[in-house]
Amino acid sequence: MTRLFLLAATICYLTPAALLGQNAPARSHDLGIPLDGTPGPLNAITDVPGVAVGHATLVRGSGKLRVGIGPVRTGVTAVFPRGPADPSHVFAGWFSLNGNGEMTGTAWIDDYGLLVYPITITNTNSVGTVRDAVIEWGRTRLPGVFNCCLPAVAETWDGDLSDIYGFHVKKEHVFAALGAAKAGPVAEGNVGGGTGMQCLGFKGGIGTASRRLSTRPEGYTVGVLVQCNFGLRRQLRIAGVPVGQEITEPKRCYDTSAKLGSEQDGMRCPQGGDKEREQGSIIVVIATDAPLLPHQLRRVARRAALGIGRMGGIAGAGSGDLFLAFSTAKTGASDSAGVSSVGMLDDSRVDPIYEATVQATEDAIINAMLAAKTMTGADYLRVPALPHDRLRAVLRKYGRLRS
Repeated sequence: MTRLFLLAATICYLTPAALLGQNAPARSHDLGIPLDGTPGPLNAITDVPGVAVGHATLVRGSGKLRVGIGPVRTGVTAVFPRGPADPSHVFAGWFSLNGNGEMTGTAWIDDYGLLVYPITITNTNSVGTVRDAVIEWGRTRLPGVFNCCLPAVAETWDGDLSDIYGFHVKKEHVFAALGAAKAGPVAEGNVGGGTGMQCLGFKGGIGTASRRLSTRPEGYTVGVLVQCNFGLRRQLRIAGVPVGQEITEPKRCYDTSAKLGSEQDGMRCPQGGDKEREQGSIIVVIATDAPLLPHQLRRVARRAALGIGRMGGIAGAGSGDLFLAFSTAKTGASDSAGVSSVGMLDDSRVDPIYEATVQATEDAIINAMLAAKTMTGADYLRVPALPHDRLRAVLRKYGRLRS
């Protein structure tokens, strides 16, 4: 218990320099952003019954980058399709919009159409550590996985704000994220794998949303969780409004007057201001309780691209845009002859699932940006949060603000 308490204290510690210019907590509907569709009660991926999410967040140190020391702005996010108490597999499918990124276990998903382990998301250089930890965790918890089944571990790059070559994510942080997974509201913004991420010229991170296809109890739900780290500010659009062209300040900058050093002495000194080239990524996890088979879930996963496009994303050459969809519908037990019976939503009824996926992906990205706080990280680089008041003013200017 003492070790767990110390670990929790470590992964939740926030330095004053890391968080500046905070917005009050708010989400898309709180601010009156006119988005399509009907959210679930939580407007989160956990509106899909059984889904649970956990984070481990590492924020430590400030100032100049010292490889192996810090500053550290990173973490791990875990998504359980059926919750920690139910290890049974789910049908799944995935899609790569642009492949400058990594999601392990996709060959397994292609051939078997199944997810056995929880999905985890982290930074680019920690994929191996997280994968190994998930396998170790599952060895004693998931029946029948010995010599079987490869976990889905995805990543985006946080090397601007964090000491990514310090390899600070350890097995205990993965275990902490898995152990923290629960149903209910999902923490967003600078948490878990999204801690050090940037999105469309502002601070990014973890975001989530959901859409209900019907208000009836038997209606299906689609939930989305994103780790967003993509795009340029000039591309940013919210509810069809060119927000990135309207809100040009504040920009990324160095929060210091100190000399930062040079490439020769081990420092890397990215330029301040807006980025000129796409070098980010986005991971999208889509959950639904609709009975869909793997080939249908692959098609659902592709629709996340349309939600990203609504935000202005173009899946640039430097971006890793990887999407995974799963269904929590029961897959059925095998009979004595080894035959399983499974349900499948008729393809003539799938369009509402596609539409909900597009809507929830867009909303989840917005929620990630609204929740994210201004962060100062390695080499004093400061990435500003999207200012809520100015966003509302821009939406009002274009007649796109709900009362």
